[in-house]
Amino acid sequence: MAEQVRTGDADERRLAELGYKQELDRGWSRFSNFAISFTIISVLAGCFTTYPQAWNLGGPVAISIGWPVVCLIILAVAFSMSEVASAYPTAGGPYWWANELGGTVWSWFTGWFNLIGLIAIVATVDWFCAQFAGTLFNLWGLDFILNFADEVSLTEIFVVFVVILALHALINIYSSNLVALFNNISVFWHCVGVAVIIAILIFVPDKHQSADFVFTERINNSGFSMDMYWFYILPTGLLLTMYTVTGYDASAHVAEETKDAEISAAKGIWQSVALSALIGWLVLLAITFAAADVAGVNEAGGTSLSIFTSAMSSGWAEAVILISTVGQFFCGMAVVTSCSRCSRSPATAPRPATGCGPASTPRASRGRCARVLPVRADPHAARAVGQRRRGAGRLLRSCLDRGRWALHRVCDPGLPALAQGRQLQAGGVDPR
Repeated sequence: MAEQVRTGDADERRLAELGYKQELDRGWSRFSNFAISFTIISVLAGCFTTYPQAWNLGGPVAISIGWPVVCLIILAVAFSMSEVASAYPTAGGPYWWANELGGTVWSWFTGWFNLIGLIAIVATVDWFCAQFAGTLFNLWGLDFILNFADEVSLTEIFVVFVVILALHALINIYSSNLVALFNNISVFWHCVGVAVIIAILIFVPDKHQSADFVFTERINNSGFSMDMYWFYILPTGLLLTMYTVTGYDASAHVAEETKDAEISAAKGIWQSVALSALIGWLVLLAITFAAADVAGVNEAGGTSLSIFTSAMSSGWAEAVILISTVGQFFCGMAVVTSCSRCSRSPATAPRPATGCGPASTPRASRGRCARVLPVRADPHAARAVGQRRRGAGRLLRSCLDRGRWALHRVCDPGLPALAQGRQLQAGGVDPR
C-alpha cells in the first residue's frame, strides 16, 4: 500500500512538472494500460473484418508475408512512441508530444487527425460488429423484435449498430474502473479465443490449402491487370495489417489514469503491438489454410465469414463468429475510451510559464526510458529530437544570412568587404 502511495505521488509530481494538475482517478494497473491498446488493435476485429481487403488485393501472399513485414515497421514506430510516452506520460498523448517537440501548429493537426481517426474507427468497428452479430443471429434463426431468420437487411444491421454504440457510450460514462475491468477480460478473451479458433480451423475442416498456396498464391480481384500487382494491388492489400494494428497510442491517452505511467504506458504501447502481431499472424494463417473453396470465397467477396461457412458445419462456424463478435464488441468499447480521453486531454490545462520542453524533464525521470524497451534505448531521445529541430532552424537561418551576403557582393561590389564582414559578424555569422 505504501509503495502504491509513493508511486501515485511520483505520478502527480511528474504531471505538475509538465504543467497541469491531475484530474482523473489513477486506478489503472500496468496490465490494464496494456489491455486497452491490445483490445483496440483486436485481431478478432481487424483480421476478420478486413480480410477481404488482402484476399482480393494481393491474395494469400498479402496475408502470410505482408502481415509480418508491415508489423515489423509498425513495431519500430511503437518503440519510438514508447520513448516519448515515457518522457511525457500525459492524457492526450501524441498531440501533447507534438506541442512539446514541434509547436502548436503540429499539435493542432495531430490532435484533430487523431480524434477524427478515432471517431472513424468507432464507426467502422461497431458497424462490422453489427454485421457479424447479424450474421450470427441469422445462423441462429433469431426472430425477436427484429426478424433475422430470413435474411439480414441493412435496416436490421443499422439497428444493431445503434444499440452497440449506445452500450459502449453507457459503459464509458458509468465507470472508468469498469472499462479497465472489461479490457482486462478482453485480453484473456482474445488470447483464449484465438487459440480456440485456430484449433477449430485446424481440426474441423475436411480439406486445407497447401503451404505453397498460402505463402505464394497471388489473387487479383481489383479489375486492374497483374502489371499493377507490385505497385498498386499488393500495397493496397496491405491495408489489412495497417488498419488492424492501429490505436496502440491508447496507452498514452490513459496515462493519467495509470499507475507508474512513465513505465506502464510506454511498455503498453510496444507490447500490445508485439503480441497482436504474433497472434494475428497465427490466426490469419489458420483462416487462409482453411480457405479450400477458392471459387466460393471469391464469389462471396473474399470474406472470412464465407471461409467459415464453407469449410465447416454451421455449428462450428457459429462458434468462430461468436468469439470474433464478442472481441469486436470489446474493441469498440476501448476505442470509445481512447476517443474520449483524446478529446479531454490537458489542452485546456495551465502551461508552466517557463515552458516544459524535453530539456526540463528531470534526469531521473528521463533515465527510466532505458527500462521501457527490450533493447538498449537512448534515455535522452525526446530531448535530442528538440535539439535537432532547433539546430535545423539555426542552420537554415545561417544559410539565409550567407545567401544575403553573397547577394550583396553581386549587387553592390563597391561595398567594402570589411564593412560587409562586420555586418555579418554583428549578426553572429562568420562571413567565411
